[in-house]
Amino acid sequence: MSTSLPARSRAQITLTGVEVTRGATVVLRDVDLTVTPHSRIALVGENGRGKSTLLHVVAGSLTPDAGVVRRFGTLGVAEQEMPADDGRTVGDAVGDAIADALRALSELDSAADALAQGEPHADERYACALDAATTLDAWDAERRVDQALDALGAETDRARPLRELSVGQRYRVRLACLLGAEHDFLLLDEPTNHLDRGGLDFLTDRLRSRAGGVVLVSHDRTLLRDVADTVVDLDPTSDGRPRVYGGGYAGYLDGRRAERERWEQQYARQQSEHARLQDDLQSARDRLVTGWRPDKGTGKHQRATRAAGLVQSVHRRQADLDAHAVTVPEPPQLLRFPELPTRRGSELLTAHDITVDGRLPAPVSLSVTGRSRLVVVGPNGAGKSTLLNVLAGFPPSSGTVHRSSGTRVGHLAQESSLPVDERAAELYERRVAQAVVSGILPQSRAVPLSSLGLVRDTEAAKRVGELSMGQQRRLELALVLATRPHVLLLDEPTNHLSAALVDELTDALGATAAAVVVSTHDRQLLTDLDAWPRYELSPVAVE
Repeated sequence: MSTSLPARSRAQITLTGVEVTRGATVVLRDVDLTVTPHSRIALVGENGRGKSTLLHVVAGSLTPDAGVVRRFGTLGVAEQEMPADDGRTVGDAVGDAIADALRALSELDSAADALAQGEPHADERYACALDAATTLDAWDAERRVDQALDALGAETDRARPLRELSVGQRYRVRLACLLGAEHDFLLLDEPTNHLDRGGLDFLTDRLRSRAGGVVLVSHDRTLLRDVADTVVDLDPTSDGRPRVYGGGYAGYLDGRRAERERWEQQYARQQSEHARLQDDLQSARDRLVTGWRPDKGTGKHQRATRAAGLVQSVHRRQADLDAHAVTVPEPPQLLRFPELPTRRGSELLTAHDITVDGRLPAPVSLSVTGRSRLVVVGPNGAGKSTLLNVLAGFPPSSGTVHRSSGTRVGHLAQESSLPVDERAAELYERRVAQAVVSGILPQSRAVPLSSLGLVRDTEAAKRVGELSMGQQRRLELALVLATRPHVLLLDEPTNHLSAALVDELTDALGATAAAVVVSTHDRQLLTDLDAWPRYELSPVAVE
């Protein structure tokens, strides 16, 4: 089997005019992208916008419906799921990852023997083998993988079957193998999902320092800030084409803000011109009906001449209106938090020694007062989601939760439970109506869905199951805000949302008068909420 050598400085991937369509939906349109060994490219956007699709096109595992893709160099791809049903072990995964380096070392040893024995052309063979081993840095390959396995908290037992590992453990093994290999390009899909803080720091350092190019899909704004020098934004634009921003994550934020302002101005100009033309047409029609009648005594010929001119005026204005197509779609709205109420100084929620069998074993006591802020932290499995569920109304195994009379609580759960067959607008209206009928919310305080800037009219008309994960998450947030809660309980609120919307949500949480309790692993959100008090849960002991 031949050895695949990295192309190093000559490596390049180019996409020109790439389009991908799924049924009647255009997932990617007119994508142009160049990836070099120096590239650190992030693909961003809400879930369902085509990030993973574009990554597959770059990798060559998906052929686009239109456009051209050219690749020169070696690729390493880390997707969310790693096959484990074929009896392979951790050692097999490591061996596959550094197979080229191992073959290069084997060939170098063989060529050295041939050279020592004076075989014909042995010097040329040895020179080629040495060049290949040097290009791959083959002598250090196994050490690099071992270092990555250890730093990422991955399984290091080479004999351990992959099927015995969790999804997260298998992903860490796969990621460590790729970081240890020396591919020209590394393609990563949500690489931070299964890593602890130490693993995140190691990944960040390796992505910044590696010699080859990186293309990554991520919602982790800290990783984007630390690694990306170019951001490809797949969220909606005025012409349906993705936007490519330089200057790292900060450049993306500035560029997106300027792009949005241009979009809003273009849309406003077209709407204004369209309204003017409609007014002109209506005025011409009014004149045709009433304005052409001459004074008493005017002859029939004069009346007929004036009528014909007015008819022509109507036709001209109708033609002008028909020719003025509104080509700029409505810009996405900014998040607009409703005015949420507060009760200063009063205890809105009080938990005393609550436990939940198997999920929250250590008693928890805390209180939530008006305008208070709290971040619940702890490792996976410590019971953060369980705690928020109990505060929201789930009965504990022991202990008590008291909610003061009239307190409205909005709970954004980590996992979706929306009815997939109901239309988004109908679901929202039904939830609001239930709150009004039950006396939880006065009708005058109900929040219209269109006022929140979370769900567009076209999305509101769809069934929930037809919405992307990001659109469903925005609908869930809208349902939480619909009843103007006194307390917001938010479990991983940044999941599936675009980076831009997360920034808007963070600002809103800081400004709202409601009490807020947040549980999150989002590093940037934790940094942004650094001044908030924290309640730390200990890991659940496993017997």
